Order: sequence, then C-alpha cells, then structure tokens
Amino acid sequence: MAAPKTQANDASVEGFLAGVDNERRREETRVIVKLMERVTGHPAKMWGTSIIGCDTYHYKYASGREGDWMISGVSPRKAALTIYVMAGFSRYPDLMEKLGKYKTGSSCLYVNKLDDVNMGVLEALITRLVTDMREMYPPA
Repeated sequence: MAAPKTQANDASVEGFLAGVDNERRREETRVIVKLMERVTGHPAKMWGTSIIGCDTYHYKYASGREGDWMISGVSPRKAALTIYVMAGFSRYPDLMEKLGKYKTGSSCLYVNKLDDVNMGVLEALITRLVTDMREMYPPA
C-alpha cells in the first residue's frame, strides 16, 4: 500500500511562511500556528509543501491502508485561510453556530480573515478537536 503523498517533513515552518506573499494571510497563519502549538503542546511541522500541522495520530482503515496525519493543521491558501478539523464538524454544532463567518469542506474550515470569526470559539473548537482525536486515536 502506497504511503500518503503529504508527509510531515523537516522543512522550515518560518521559511515557508516568509514566502507567503499576502502579509495578512501570513500573520494570521502565525496566529493559528501559535494557537495550535499551545493547545497540542507540540511544535508545528511542515506537512508537504504548504500545510503546517501540530501533533499526529496513526490511522488504519479496514482496507489495510494506514499512515500518520496531523491532528490540527493550517494552510495559508490564496482563497482563504484553511484550518484542518480532522474530526469533521458534526460533533461541534454548538461551537460552529457561534464561530462567525466561515465555510466548510469535509474537514476544512475556510476563513477569509480572522476578524470574521470569534477567536475564543475557534480556540475552543481546536481544543475539543485535539481532545477528541486523541481519544479516537490513542497513541500506541
């Protein structure tokens, strides 16, 4: 079984952020990275060439495919700041209704700018996400 294409690596998080052209997006990504590091207790690492993640979990599907993935992550995409919520959103309706202005994909929270969301609620969301992921995928 092939390994996932996007892997944690030793590339510089700060080096990556320095190359982000949009100054607001770069600074807002730094805010989210600090929040993730504080909540997870783990330093940020690059995942692939454009995702910054904190902490990991190991998954194994019935098909036999398995690998490691970040518990919490962020990417400064051009269209929006993308925050990875690996447990999905259905378990957090109380927080999602208070969060502010955003869009979602299956496990992606898209935010145009941090001023659009309640930062306390975002921190609570990431905190609950980390707790839930650690319960669903306990370390070996």
